[in-house]
Amino acid sequence: MRAFDGEHPELTLSEVARRADITRAAAGRFLRTLEQLGYVRSGERLFSLTPRVLELGFSYLSALSIPEIVQPHLERLSREVDESVSAAVLDGGDIVYVARVPTRRIMSVRITIGTRFPAFATSMGRVLLAGMPDAVAGAVLAASALPSLTERTVTDAAALRAALDRVRAQGWALVDGELEPGLRSVAVPLHDRRGDVVAAVNVSTSATRDSVEHVVEQYLPPLQRTAVEIDAELRLV
Repeated sequence: MRAFDGEHPELTLSEVARRADITRAAAGRFLRTLEQLGYVRSGERLFSLTPRVLELGFSYLSALSIPEIVQPHLERLSREVDESVSAAVLDGGDIVYVARVPTRRIMSVRITIGTRFPAFATSMGRVLLAGMPDAVAGAVLAASALPSLTERTVTDAAALRAALDRVRAQGWALVDGELEPGLRSVAVPLHDRRGDVVAAVNVSTSATRDSVEHVVEQYLPPLQRTAVEIDAELRLV
């Protein structure tokens, strides 16, 4: 299913196999099964997803209390800082957006609920990885591809572990131009009643509009206050 996206809404069998990195035979079996379940439609030589795939995401989100708890807090925070704010959870080596309040387009890709990015190159991802035990975070990084998304992306495993140590010590993460050139974001963790890190929230801005110092001095304090308010509600769940 992840072989399909906004730039590839229709794919041939060969294209699905290549993008999913599986054999044509396996791709054919999976597509036939998904077609029988109603998640894929076929016509001529092309396959495409059906709207029914949305059920998968909505079923997950409906069972998760985090989005409904954080959304009103994100809306207030966005009004206060006049920037885009988001919440995400960790899924393997990726972050998955579960709530968002955009104010302006600051990335080349459109971010929606369910959008995924590599955790290692994002502020929310580093907060979530830092909330894990060292060995677990190390295993996630070891199992993840670490591509150079920009010329500033940190891909060295030792440097990433050091970055996670800093995040653990200070309680927040700032990523500057590692996911996309000119994108700056600062993130803090959210905790459940046991104190475990279960999600992260961030403020994103443009490097042409806000300096690193401005992000830390002006956006981090209200972001931290918002996280404290959300944590108080998550402890009641």
